[in-house]
Amino acid sequence: MKKNYLMTPGPTPVPPQALLAMAEPIIHHRTPEFMEIFREVCELLKFVFQTQNDVITLTSSGTGAMEAAVANLLSPGDKAICVQGGKFGERWTELCKAYGVTPVIINVEWGKAVDPKAIEAELKKDASIQAVFTTLCETSTGVLTDIKAIAQVTKAHNAVIAVDAISGLGAEEIKTDEWGIDVVVSGSQKGLMIPPGLAFISLSKKAWEKVEKSKSPRYYLSLKKAKKAIDATDTPFTPAISLVIALRETLRMMKKEGLDVIFNRHKILALATREAMEAMGLKLFAPTAPSNGVTAVSLPEGIDGEKLVKHMRDKYGVGIAGGQAELKGKVIRIAHMGYITDTDILMTIAVLGMALAEMGFRGEPGVGVEAAEEVLLEGRDRNPVESA
Repeated sequence: MKKNYLMTPGPTPVPPQALLAMAEPIIHHRTPEFMEIFREVCELLKFVFQTQNDVITLTSSGTGAMEAAVANLLSPGDKAICVQGGKFGERWTELCKAYGVTPVIINVEWGKAVDPKAIEAELKKDASIQAVFTTLCETSTGVLTDIKAIAQVTKAHNAVIAVDAISGLGAEEIKTDEWGIDVVVSGSQKGLMIPPGLAFISLSKKAWEKVEKSKSPRYYLSLKKAKKAIDATDTPFTPAISLVIALRETLRMMKKEGLDVIFNRHKILALATREAMEAMGLKLFAPTAPSNGVTAVSLPEGIDGEKLVKHMRDKYGVGIAGGQAELKGKVIRIAHMGYITDTDILMTIAVLGMALAEMGFRGEPGVGVEAAEEVLLEGRDRNPVESA
């Protein structure tokens, strides 16, 4: 008998409350019953996004919200800075090209975070740049970006800052209004703890002014349509009803736990994971700017990351993620976001140690668990946290 555990950076585990909510009989979306559910979801999303502005819900993966940002903010021929420090930073560039927007690319070494001064230099060089597209947590590398500092830069310029917070929201601090972030996009299957299928986007007044001027074509992803509908507590098209109902459950959980407690819990789990990896003799891929949502780990010579991921999944039922693009086979990625607990982390570290030993890595499997336990015990003593 084998029990399966999901420790990938999306999808992440779904709490029982949300699973049970999705098992309820379907309801119609143009009814007072659904409108009341959607109204509550919209208010709770503002709480998680830390904004007073509307948070628009789209029926798509997180990439749909990224595309909506490009299509609604800009016009063909506009220029936009795209920070490329991983697979998902590159996605901003690909989306800009699809809509005829000229990307001003800032390449960042994978595993490192962009220097806000590099963005400031580009904006000072060219005042016609309309947007800065970057990520909060680059899922492919485990890197955390200093969004607060970048937002300080864009405040002084015509350009808006648009942040991919798909794998960061709910795991990392992001104060949308306080920091002056114009656009935040996210998805349902990571820190928000429900299956894939919903995307979210919030816009500042400065961003909406650009939406009004945009000449890019859009229909299903029209934020004007979405804004008109949300003003009436409605959606412009058929929503993913069961996912919205499930989201209400997980957002209620997050509101009850409190954002500060949530962020601290993720911080402790991330630190425990990183300490365990180093104790086992493994190197962190992003040691200088690590994310609290996912840890990327460089693998030693002779260990194939693709085979390691498969071995852990097939023999032990533990699903972690491998590397993407140029990192394929070279790194593994372990999630510690959303509905993941201390025991999930300890189990994953233990299984990783056994799997590495079985693949010929000469290390001490048990030391990783011991290192993680020390962090978890210290974290609980300092700020006791109940698991979600």
